[in-house]
Amino acid sequence: MLRYKKTVLLLVAILVIGMMPWAVFAEEDDTIKEMISSAAEPEQAVLPTSITGGAIGMTVDAKSAILIDAESGTVLFEHNSHDRLPPASVTKIMTMLLIMEAVERGQMSLDDKITISEKAASMGGSQMYMEPGEQHDLETLMKGIAIVSANDACVAVAEHHSGSADIFVEKMNKRAAELGMKNTNFVNTNGLPVANHYSSAYDIALMSKELMKHKKIQDWFTVWMTNVTVGLPGKKQTELGLTNTNRLIKIYPGANGIKTGFTQEAGYCLSASAERGDLALIAVIMGSPTSKIRFAEASKLLDYGFANYDSVKLAEKGETMGMIVIEKGSPNMIEAVAPENINVLVKKGERDNIRSELSFGDKISAPIAKGDKIGELIIFEKDKEIERCPLVAAEDVDKASLMQLYIRLIKTLS
Repeated sequence: MLRYKKTVLLLVAILVIGMMPWAVFAEEDDTIKEMISSAAEPEQAVLPTSITGGAIGMTVDAKSAILIDAESGTVLFEHNSHDRLPPASVTKIMTMLLIMEAVERGQMSLDDKITISEKAASMGGSQMYMEPGEQHDLETLMKGIAIVSANDACVAVAEHHSGSADIFVEKMNKRAAELGMKNTNFVNTNGLPVANHYSSAYDIALMSKELMKHKKIQDWFTVWMTNVTVGLPGKKQTELGLTNTNRLIKIYPGANGIKTGFTQEAGYCLSASAERGDLALIAVIMGSPTSKIRFAEASKLLDYGFANYDSVKLAEKGETMGMIVIEKGSPNMIEAVAPENINVLVKKGERDNIRSELSFGDKISAPIAKGDKIGELIIFEKDKEIERCPLVAAEDVDKASLMQLYIRLIKTLS
């Protein structure tokens, strides 16, 4: 009889916990998550507990995973990397990318004042607990997204960017297509559970790679704890403490991003980045059974990358690689620069095998626009050519006038 009563009480407790609205959370406190996963997520049992890591012999406790070189995009490890899965709050990588690109274009400023709408304030899950009518600058909202995965801030910045969150989502999908994300469809800005919202580990790595080109974002990703003031002016305002959801920022050497995510459907997800010396890596974990395991598995992938690979930096973005004579141009000589960082991924101990040569056409004639290709950096591993990287004009070049050409001729003859 006593055993029967205990069984009934246990079943009632499980039923009550299962009815609680945890599933709407896109990201919660890790302590709460662990309680939920142990008490109210029987479906977690279907998650793989050991996935073979292919040629490198690793196992990853997740539905899918990938490790890439953040500069070249070279895949160093993958398993089920193209499977379509719910990404939870990792979705916000694309939201942040569109905002950072708009800032870089001058369409928006981090100092822009944004008024929180009713829709933004109504978002559940992880948030900054803002009220309709509050105003915050764009940088504060971006901090909220980067550090605590704030769903309300995502909607607010999307509305500021495009006029409505729905139009912003269309732009998210357009940018995804441009980046070659073939197994992604976004339905919202923040990853809260909704039908037909999915991505893949490979696609998440692609957008993570693109986002990490914006160095300002790392200022926010690497903050462990900070405060922001929320509440309507003239009423009671609160100092809200923000603690980073990405534990690797605190415990993994060189960690500099990027984004965590959790829903019951998605499991525990993470896009993690780290940099040591010239080597930058991105590890993506999707559908891990617990929060601790996702961090452990991402750390394991990053450890593998740093132990086995190195990166040779040949040029920084914007670095001058040579001076080029422009035929009949004004000016008649300009800098050829690298349009992006130029790095070569090599196995440990093979840095000395890499060399490069500059290559320019016989004649380059005006007019030329800034950013036009005017040469190449040819990269060799020992004596084998492995890559050609474009070099571009650092400035516009107009056609020289007849008077300018005449003066040059006189100087040449004198």
